[in-house]
Amino acid sequence: MNLSEIPADTLIGRILRQPLKLIPSNAAMPILQGRLRGKRWLAGAHTHGCWLGSYEIEKQKLFESKVRPRDTVFDIGANAGFYTLLASDLVGDAGHVYAFEPVPRNTHFLHEHLRLNKVGNVEVIELAVSDRRGDTYFDDTPGSAMGHLAVTGRLKVQTVSIDELISEGNILPPNCMKIDVEGGEFLVLSGAKSTLLDHHPIIFLATHGAQVHEQCCDLLRSLGYQIEGLGGASIQCDELIAYAQ
Repeated sequence: MNLSEIPADTLIGRILRQPLKLIPSNAAMPILQGRLRGKRWLAGAHTHGCWLGSYEIEKQKLFESKVRPRDTVFDIGANAGFYTLLASDLVGDAGHVYAFEPVPRNTHFLHEHLRLNKVGNVEVIELAVSDRRGDTYFDDTPGSAMGHLAVTGRLKVQTVSIDELISEGNILPPNCMKIDVEGGEFLVLSGAKSTLLDHHPIIFLATHGAQVHEQCCDLLRSLGYQIEGLGGASIQCDELIAYAQ
């Protein structure tokens, strides 16, 4: 049941969401459906759809079908860790998940979710992924789920590239990468070109903006990737899955 699909600006949407306002933000709610059913989620960490289990439900199902036991998964732009928890469950004790998230508010919830669910196969990397190592600003004024790298911002964050981390032996190469970084997707992919060529991970990619979308598609094709819209949608949609051919 996809409760998240009911628009908030409809009468039924408003009625259904009204009781959710009474739930304390620090309440550890049981996730109600899906692969993560029964695990705990802090109500104020992200949208209520996370603990309802309806958050991006079709993407969840596709993610479940592609991630295997023993895999290594990169959750780039992990936010409060919904896909981190999902990947952790899918890869099992013999697999590994790296959760990349630079925003302190989000990493607080991410660590709490790992603690609440006694997760031991996840490493949180509190850095922003880009095309090189350095420092930059992060604008979190749009909200915790929509912050992005910027010329100016309230936060100053460290950046790193995937290729650097792997070449230095700091992390294992990925079988799957989930990338959702509010407009910085092309920089992430540019800093992971060697990794994509050498290890061919499946990529779940959310793009933000027409120019970034086109740049990402062109780069992935140049690296031998086939691109599909999520759920069979046109590749002009902003949710993509890419496979090495």
